[in-house]
Amino acid sequence: MQLVPQLTNLFATMILMLSFAMISQRRIVSLINLFTLQGAALVAASVLVGYATHQTDLYVSAGLTFVLKVVLIPWLLYRVIERLNVRWDVETLINIPTTMLVGIGLVIFSFSLALPISRLSTAMASGSLGIALACVLLSFMMMITRSKAVPQVIGFLSMENGLIFAATAVTNGMPMIVEFGIALDVLVGVLILGVFMFQIREQFDSLDIHNLETLKED
Repeated sequence: MQLVPQLTNLFATMILMLSFAMISQRRIVSLINLFTLQGAALVAASVLVGYATHQTDLYVSAGLTFVLKVVLIPWLLYRVIERLNVRWDVETLINIPTTMLVGIGLVIFSFSLALPISRLSTAMASGSLGIALACVLLSFMMMITRSKAVPQVIGFLSMENGLIFAATAVTNGMPMIVEFGIALDVLVGVLILGVFMFQIREQFDSLDIHNLETLKED
């Protein structure tokens, strides 16, 4: 039992490092692989917290995360990039070194902001709040610095990973009905974004969302 908090912090660090790897990654296939690994680390952290706190709800949450984030959604994303033939390098609005420097600043800001809040929490892994917040901000930065639709979808899903980890580590989980609702919303959102990406490709022969700026009302 004494090793559980250390192992949880280890998986939290893995989630953060994977977020850094995602913002520096240029290939879409590699982005999907990193997102899958991040989902697996989130599953492991949820199982550990559930084991330590004896909350069976967290096992169900880990199962939902595994099915959606490790199996189903990566498979759907692979199918999308195969259909659209978008395995090329990801175009970024700012260069990778600058992105990494901004990312480091966001991590420092996240830990500074989360420190007084985590001190008020009695959860086992409350110190991981800063990591969870950093993952959310890094994912948001990835969404706004990428011009392709697929990396933005992955950034959105990674942001949701950070929010789930925050709920797991700081509050020892959310009510089950909330977790089911979030899982359904994420799945529906991915399906809608998949249709959206197909429509962009059909209209513009590209997944660059900047093409949408050329649309004007008649």
